[in-house]
Amino acid sequence: MGLRINDTAPDFTAASTAGELSFHDWIGDSYAILFSHPKDFTPVCTTEFGAVAQLVPEFTKRNTKVLGVSVDSVEEHVKWKNDIAAFAGAPADFPIIDDTSLAVAKAYDMLPADAYLPDGRTPAHSATVRTVFIIGPDKRVRLTMTYPMSVGRNFAEILRALDAVRATDGVPFATPANWIPGEDVILALSVSTEDGEAKYGAVDVKLPYLRTVKFQG
Repeated sequence: MGLRINDTAPDFTAASTAGELSFHDWIGDSYAILFSHPKDFTPVCTTEFGAVAQLVPEFTKRNTKVLGVSVDSVEEHVKWKNDIAAFAGAPADFPIIDDTSLAVAKAYDMLPADAYLPDGRTPAHSATVRTVFIIGPDKRVRLTMTYPMSVGRNFAEILRALDAVRATDGVPFATPANWIPGEDVILALSVSTEDGEAKYGAVDVKLPYLRTVKFQG
């Protein structure tokens, strides 16, 4: 069975472009986004890592670290970072780990445990290594996404999802469809309308089970 929401994210130690990295220690008190790809020097992934490079300041504002996972070596990552920076117009200032052993890919169920990946493997061999995990400071999985090879990830949506995770962390709120920061949030059914008004201000009762309040962030 794959990782589920609220599972503890598997810890690991791996070589990276920022040196040896112990995942849980590296997260510290931050949120983390772990995102993987099947091969260096591939077109879709270059655009994706370029998008992350451009968004690093936004992740930093949100107390969030980003970590790339690749089935290639650190040496290849270092070379590839030049292409990413040239394409994105921004340096790839985040670590990318070496997962040539597939230890992380298997720990996070990105591949079947018995996957056959021969020497000289191509992106097609590691096609399912294309996932996103948002992990909280408590080291628990908060959100997962998996994409096919032909669909580039929307990192604006990943940033929006991170905002929603952080906005609802430890408070009785949920976010409606297409929510963005600043919009109203949904008051949990565990909180009465009266208590909600006392704690969060006016409660807009749209339906008996759908009540919204102003976002407190």
